Amino acid sequence: MAGVRALVIDDERRMAAAIRRGLEAEGFSVELAFDGEDGLHLAREGTFDVVILDIMLPKVSGYEVCRRMREAEIWVPILMLSAKDGEYDQADGLDLGADDYLTKPFSFVVLVARVRALLRRAAVPRPAVLRAGDLLLDPARREASRAGTPLSLTPREFALLEFLMRRPGEVVSKPEILRHVWDAHYDGDPNVVEVYVGYLRRKIDTPFGRGALQTIRGMGYRLAGDGG
Repeated sequence: MAGVRALVIDDERRMAAAIRRGLEAEGFSVELAFDGEDGLHLAREGTFDVVILDIMLPKVSGYEVCRRMREAEIWVPILMLSAKDGEYDQADGLDLGADDYLTKPFSFVVLVARVRALLRRAAVPRPAVLRAGDLLLDPARREASRAGTPLSLTPREFALLEFLMRRPGEVVSKPEILRHVWDAHYDGDPNVVEVYVGYLRRKIDTPFGRGALQTIRGMGYRLAGDGG
């Protein structure tokens, strides 16, 4: 993809160099950073089309790099890399504003496919705080509230609410939610979405006498744009 600029932030120098060679063979222009501090500086000063960001970094962690980028309203797509494979590690990265997550070791073919998918989606400016009536969610600070009352959400519940709040009034299907809130390659029980919608409804609607989170039979779910 000629003309595409990628920033790779990874302290494993051999890994970073291998990713660089592979991306350059695909026509990318690539810059490297080997710690979070330098990576964050380059992300702030440069103009990149995609950032490939390792979680375990010296000086500043990948989580913190991601959080500060989003806090600074740098909306370039971020693909996080990690040797960790726990679902909560993935959820943490996505909650902080990452767009996708890849566990090491990975196939370079898969990495390129994920990067291309992110570039096709393109970066869309995201407001610092999402609002639906009196329902507020701050992705950078990982805080949510309703009518001024803080909401205690698990990482997965937070990610689900954020996904729905970015599409107020839209009906989103179960497969869409699985792709964006769980994983693009999730192959578990799809009814997990229904379970988490129930969890979320009991936290954002029931205590406040609202009905913002709606089930649209046979189609999916919708969060009312006015907060219900």
